[in-house]
Amino acid sequence: MRFGIVVFPGTWSDTDCYHAVTEVLNQDAQYIWHQESNIRDIDCLVLPGGFSYGDYLRTGAIARFSPVMSAIKKFANDGGLVIGICNGFQILCEAQLLPGVLIRNDDLRFRCEWTNLKIENNGTKFTSRASQKELIKVPISHGEGNYYADSKTIDTLNNNGQVVFRYCSPSGQIDAESNPNGSIENIAGIVNDQGNVMGMMPHPERCCEEIIGGTDGRIIFESMIDSVP
Repeated sequence: MRFGIVVFPGTWSDTDCYHAVTEVLNQDAQYIWHQESNIRDIDCLVLPGGFSYGDYLRTGAIARFSPVMSAIKKFANDGGLVIGICNGFQILCEAQLLPGVLIRNDDLRFRCEWTNLKIENNGTKFTSRASQKELIKVPISHGEGNYYADSKTIDTLNNNGQVVFRYCSPSGQIDAESNPNGSIENIAGIVNDQGNVMGMMPHPERCCEEIIGGTDGRIIFESMIDSVP
């Protein structure tokens, strides 16, 4: 499988993603600079974490106007696999490839810690290696990870199985105490209605090796690899 890792000015998780997919998972990958207007010979696009364009105006607001975004939209609309991680999730929402918005954490603090996630839908191209309601541990690192959408959008996401991950306790309870940023209904990741574009705030690329604390992130990457013939 060939990954394309999109790099904007201010992106900094690009090398983490590259290491995870090439050195750990033995897949091919290439960096795609934000000024690219064509995407070729790629099976999956990764929009990594970071602070694209310094997070000026708001997270992802300027990145959505980068030349590469037109190519990303076409790639996604043609059924290509896209994952946005942290800032990548914010960019996908700003570009309206995913519904909702990511706003300031409710405690107004930058949160960098391990979180527990419950997999709410294992029938996606990003979670097929998991069991339904399986619990995984994935770290977060963000100041604006508070997912919000209006009630109609939330109802649609829930009814269509588009909520992929929720923050939970170590025992799987979905409650306020296990919500690190105030996200509505503890939402940590969602997928579009076609099922080929996913955004998540936690960083799966940072938990693919035991030496750095865990390997649960591999479930996500290996699921994506499985989805491409």
